[in-house]
Amino acid sequence: MNTVRTVRELRAAVARARGEGKRIGFVPTMGNLHDGHAALVEKAGQRVDFVVASIFVNPLQFGVNEDLASYPRTLEADQERLLNAGCNLLFAPTVEEMYPQGMAGQTLVSVPGVSDGLCGASRPGHFAGVATVVCKLFNMVQPDLAVFGQKDYQQLAVIRTLVHDLNMPIQIIGEPTVRADDGLALSSRNGYLDAQQRSSAPVIYRTLCSLAEAIRAGDSDFAQLQAHAKASLEAAGLRPDYVEIRNANDLQPASREDRQLVILAAAFIGSTRLIDNLAFDLDLPA
Repeated sequence: MNTVRTVRELRAAVARARGEGKRIGFVPTMGNLHDGHAALVEKAGQRVDFVVASIFVNPLQFGVNEDLASYPRTLEADQERLLNAGCNLLFAPTVEEMYPQGMAGQTLVSVPGVSDGLCGASRPGHFAGVATVVCKLFNMVQPDLAVFGQKDYQQLAVIRTLVHDLNMPIQIIGEPTVRADDGLALSSRNGYLDAQQRSSAPVIYRTLCSLAEAIRAGDSDFAQLQAHAKASLEAAGLRPDYVEIRNANDLQPASREDRQLVILAAAFIGSTRLIDNLAFDLDLPA
């Protein structure tokens, strides 16, 4: 696996692979990689001949007082994990390489609708930052397909909409969330948790599962279900940001007629904000 730092080197390496008739897969990340990221690379490797990953902690998607400065940077360990997962090329640019004119006048990509509410409400500007950097990376790599984790469900919806609306010839694949044995969704931010917080964190997924069971059993009072879920998180010592039952396709608030649903949650454990979701189809067995 080669590591390149500049757009010029990246494009040259991808052009060589294309010249050999290879299909290109892409997995963008912010580093501090775990088994969930490895699963994305492995999925790409099953579909294409040449896998590109990127590691870039994107300042545009961090708000004021968020963890940009403290976000873990673990490049050497990440390189080893990517190599073992079958990655062929790592793009690890600097901020100056990604935003050579600075960020103040940077053209921004906005994806309305699916960006609204949920994390879009809690983190203003976050999804414009995500959409912008992903659009830039897609233009740099020009992959045939890209793989994203379903843990960031709203982000995945934003990227699918971006690709559709801007007519990008890129197949977007959503890979199921990888979880620890106790159900906690793997996340780079789990490393912020102390032992007590880590033992409490799986309550988020248990709450999502309980909500899904209630809906499958016929409870359609979504407002009450959401309120009970927030109360459960608070009782466990968490500070819920939101718990929402949405249409799984367009992320609009769910109606009683909807069959494909997703429950999305965000909660703080201490100062660490974790997200999770559970998507399900009422017409399919649990």
